Amino acid sequence: MPEGPEIRRVADQLETAIVGQPLTEAWFAFPELKTYEPALMGEQVEAIETRGKALLTHFSNGLTLYSHNQLYGVWRIVTPETVLQTTRQLRVRLATASQAILLYSASDIELLNADTLAAHPFLNRIGPDVLNSALTGEEVKLRLLSPRFRRRQFSGLLLDQAFLAGLGNYLRAEILWLAQLLPHHRAQALNEDQLTAFSEALLSVPRHAYRMRGTMKKYHHEAAFQFEVFHRQGKKCRRCGTVIEKGTLSSRPFYWCPGCQH
Repeated sequence: MPEGPEIRRVADQLETAIVGQPLTEAWFAFPELKTYEPALMGEQVEAIETRGKALLTHFSNGLTLYSHNQLYGVWRIVTPETVLQTTRQLRVRLATASQAILLYSASDIELLNADTLAAHPFLNRIGPDVLNSALTGEEVKLRLLSPRFRRRQFSGLLLDQAFLAGLGNYLRAEILWLAQLLPHHRAQALNEDQLTAFSEALLSVPRHAYRMRGTMKKYHHEAAFQFEVFHRQGKKCRRCGTVIEKGTLSSRPFYWCPGCQH
């Protein structure tokens, strides 16, 4: 599943394609959304927001399209006359005079007003977004030490969107490597220096991945975001020279350096 940096980069591309232009077409596959199509004609997409792995398309009439790609959803940007040849199921099509954005295969799609957006169960359950520039390392540290999270092992905590939204498996491995920690640790057992380093890594790694266009499809040589441990089993750690190992953690592959992660 794409993680927060990948979802935000998609949102950036969708914004560039469609924001500020009158909609000439609004089409939804699900019957319960069909009634909204006429209300969106001639309106504009004002912004496309991400909260963790959820994407919020805000329209000028106050409606918001909520979508979560989960494992299989994917957005495409095409010219309005383009017909893509694909076996994927089209779920959403929004078009302007010059561009169309298409959502395929996703099943978690809703249209919300201000009240239902504010009360949305998933959005209310997730924690602060790691890519939100207003979120500070000190706030992350306080969250780590809160009664809700201080006793949680990092192996599960870093995959829990209720802790921080936008994290996932490759970010988990890279964050723990940068902070020189192992996944069985808990915040309550760390000293002040470890807490500070960990809190800063929880923000710096995903933000760096976003800036450097790291993608889940280009693990090895093509990605500008350079993995330190993820998918590098059998190779030497760039920090200490120890061979990186691979295991399974929370039913997901996990990579770490036994030399400098303690």
